[in-house]
Amino acid sequence: MEKLKKADFIWLAALLVWVIILVLPVSREIFMDFTKAHPYIGGFIKFAILASMGDLLGIRLQKGEYVIPKGFIYRAVIWGIIGMMVALVFTVFMEGAGAAQRAGLLPFEDVALAQAFFGSAIMNLTFGPMMMAMHKFTDLYIDSMYEKSGKITLSYLVDKVDWHSLVEFSWAKTCTFFWIPAHTIVFMLPSVYRVLISAFLSIALGLLLSIAKRRKTA
Repeated sequence: MEKLKKADFIWLAALLVWVIILVLPVSREIFMDFTKAHPYIGGFIKFAILASMGDLLGIRLQKGEYVIPKGFIYRAVIWGIIGMMVALVFTVFMEGAGAAQRAGLLPFEDVALAQAFFGSAIMNLTFGPMMMAMHKFTDLYIDSMYEKSGKITLSYLVDKVDWHSLVEFSWAKTCTFFWIPAHTIVFMLPSVYRVLISAFLSIALGLLLSIAKRRKTA
C-alpha cells in the first residue's frame, strides 16, 4: 500500500473544506441559497472544482503521484460547462419522467423511486453517452493543442478516439452499472443537493477510470 504524501493531505484538505461547508448550518444555507439563485453558476463551480479533483486523484492512483495535466484550466472549464449542462438536464429528465408517468407512458405513477429510476435510466442511456463523447473529444483537442499536432480537425479527433474503451467501458459498463443506480439515488434527494452530489460522484468515477487504465496497462 502506497504511503500518503504531502500532496495527498492537500487533496484531502480540499475535500474536507467541501464537507465542512455542507456540515455547518450557516455555510450550508449560504451555499444552497446561492445555488438556488444561480443554478448554472453553482453547477459550474461544483463540477469545475470537484470533478477536476477526481481527475487529479485518478492520475495519482495511476502514476503514483499528482501530476497537473497540460491544459488543466481548460479541462476545469470543460467540467464546469458539463456542470451547467447537468443543472439543466437533471430537471429535464426527472420532471420528464414524472410527466410520462402521469400520461401513462411509464408505470408506477406517484412512486418516487420509480420516477427517480426512470429519469436516471433515460438520462444515462441518451444524454450520458453523448456527454461522455463530447468530453472525450474536448480532452483530445486539449491534448492535441499541446502536442502541436498541426491543424486539429474533427476527422483527426474521431480517428484518435479509443472507441473500444469509450463504448465498452464508458457507455456499456459505466453508464449502466454505475451512473444509472447512482443517479437514481441522487434523484431521490432534494433538488438543491443533486448537482453537488453528482459532482462528488465524479470523484468516484475518477477512481473507476484509474482502475480501468491500470488493468488495460497490465
